[in-house]
Amino acid sequence: MRISVSSDMDEGVARQLVTELQRRGHSVTRHGALQPDEKDDWAFCSEAAARDVVEGRADQAVVCCWTGTGASIAANKLPGVRAALCTDGYTAGGARRWNDANVLALSLRLTSTAVLSEILDAWFDGAPSQEPDDQENIAHLGRIGLG
Repeated sequence: MRISVSSDMDEGVARQLVTELQRRGHSVTRHGALQPDEKDDWAFCSEAAARDVVEGRADQAVVCCWTGTGASIAANKLPGVRAALCTDGYTAGGARRWNDANVLALSLRLTSTAVLSEILDAWFDGAPSQEPDDQENIAHLGRIGLG
């Protein structure tokens, strides 16, 4: 899978995230502090990673900042992005299942190496629910704010 990754700091689990994604066989595109020539402010690099998803250069994205909140807000500004800030595996699995999330937001402050592994396991093992109510909610998300 093609995964776009952004971080506003090259610390915490940011490097481990890239390494772990590659170990799992994913192709990784880096943004922000993980790409030397790019602007590393959270709003800019999170937008870049999420835009890769919207424009088809990536299948999914992982956006990181100190709390994960700013990264998720920035990513969610793009139409078609469903970014979820996840601090544990259960939340990550639920975000994939019930929200069809396509962008994972992580806190550099809170995410340990062990928790990162659990989150990624749940995220990549998860799949969007095919239940009609869940599908209706996802479709509704795409219509919110359009009129």
